[in-house]
Amino acid sequence: MGINLPAIWACLIFFGVMMYVIMDGFDLGIGILFPFVGDRHDRDVMMNTVAPVWDGNETWLVLGGAALLGAFPLAYSVLLSAFYLPLMLMLLGLIFRGVAFEFRFKASDRSRPYWDTAFTWGSVVAAFFQGVTLGAYIDGIAMQGTTYAGGALDWLAPFPIFTGVGVVITYAFLGVTWLIMKTEGRLQWTMLRVTKVLTGVMVAVIAAVSVWTPLTHPGIAARWFALPNVFFFLPVPLLVLGAAAGIRHSLHQRPNVAPFLYALLMVFMGYTGLAISVWPNIIPPSISIWAASSPPQSQGFALVGTLFIVPVILAYTSWSYYVFRGKVRRGEGYH
Repeated sequence: MGINLPAIWACLIFFGVMMYVIMDGFDLGIGILFPFVGDRHDRDVMMNTVAPVWDGNETWLVLGGAALLGAFPLAYSVLLSAFYLPLMLMLLGLIFRGVAFEFRFKASDRSRPYWDTAFTWGSVVAAFFQGVTLGAYIDGIAMQGTTYAGGALDWLAPFPIFTGVGVVITYAFLGVTWLIMKTEGRLQWTMLRVTKVLTGVMVAVIAAVSVWTPLTHPGIAARWFALPNVFFFLPVPLLVLGAAAGIRHSLHQRPNVAPFLYALLMVFMGYTGLAISVWPNIIPPSISIWAASSPPQSQGFALVGTLFIVPVILAYTSWSYYVFRGKVRRGEGYH
């Protein structure tokens, strides 16, 4: 029995995208939360919590895209054809956000509000179109053989729009729990109040997606609710509810790291549920990872380098977060 290279690459891509969602998620969430904080110095603190690490977080997006190109070139070409517009708008949002991040600290008091606005809207646009792409991907892609048969605006549908809003809420949720962990005083208490609201909204969004998806896709419903699958997958919704309860409980204690860890668990379970819904297809609803994979020689060659570089990325990422651990206070950080 040989090595199942397509399955290994699918897991690597799943891991890379998951790391991006988690790490750049709270980063984008800070920009989404800017309208809830009016004080200029509090906004400085918010940005300083991620200033040393924010650009490194996007490494995982590059890794996921490169892995998709190398391991599943058919999927890469089809997905870019189907989602060209939302992906371009997402990149435009990331560009605005990145430029605003750097320029804001050097701006005068008069021009800083413009960069704040660019940072906020860049974060919202990037998060929204990531969610739109995800929703359109789950909805399925029109194919004729191995060629994309849909139109340029097929992604413009109710479910993708809803998942776009859902991802904005998810990133704000990660951002607010990150700020509870990294800040103190008035800013932290503001984030505590926002977290109480966002936790309920997150549960509602996950519940809506969990109901909407099987109702509109019989194949996904069969995967989730057929025996014995239902018993294997039951921990996913239970852990989501448990994480939400853990957040609510931790907010009444001495909140610090716990809300963020529970938020990570909640988002990871939601992400896992979506992966279960589409597995083993790389181009839903019908093209599997085996049908879309590149030659075994190509996958095997690229796997050697990937298995070397991923631990290196994990090592320097962990080190950077360790070095910049602890609370961020006014007057400290990025200049």
